Amino acid sequence: MFTGLIQSIGTIHLGVKGLEVKGCEAFSPLSAGDSVAVDGVCLTVSDCIEGGFIADISPETLSRTTLADKSKRENFVNLEPALRLSDRLGGHIVSGHVDGLGKVISIDALGNSYRLEMSWQQADFGKYICEKGSIAVDGISLTVGGCSNKGSSFWVAVIPHTWERTSLQYLSIGSLVNLEADLMAKYAESLLGNGNIQASSPEISKDWLTSHGWS
Repeated sequence: MFTGLIQSIGTIHLGVKGLEVKGCEAFSPLSAGDSVAVDGVCLTVSDCIEGGFIADISPETLSRTTLADKSKRENFVNLEPALRLSDRLGGHIVSGHVDGLGKVISIDALGNSYRLEMSWQQADFGKYICEKGSIAVDGISLTVGGCSNKGSSFWVAVIPHTWERTSLQYLSIGSLVNLEADLMAKYAESLLGNGNIQASSPEISKDWLTSHGWS
């Protein structure tokens, strides 16, 4: 489990023994079996190397994320070690299981922030997007500023601190990013949309919420 608060920017390369990840000095030492999010993808350390680690990576992961392409060109990636129970949850709960890819539509500098707009490649994932909700973009915890087309496209505001300390600064229009929707939204869908609420549970409606003190 992760928070979406990036600890360092690293590089990746697909070697003979697996995916080589470098740039982990900020949270070393690592041990075999540790989990590290690489651009939002949870990977397990199989072996340690100087300044990083090697991870086994499946064809499924390579086909569903940007890691295959980045590993060929040694692009920059965001790195975050797994959350410890004693750590602060400064971002939001990120599982490291990427839902799908997004495509960058526009990047605009707006005074003291950046406006980054993107769209899901699979529009169905837009149902998990709402204004002021959370989204992980290449492993970075960000807040949705607004959305359109039923959430299939959305934008986020990025402060200079985040921009300068993550790989967002290297994006351009047309770039692909790994997206993970808010885990809480998916649990809510499972409970409310798939008939998993017990029959004895009350129907949640606007009147029910009002009568129980919600306005």
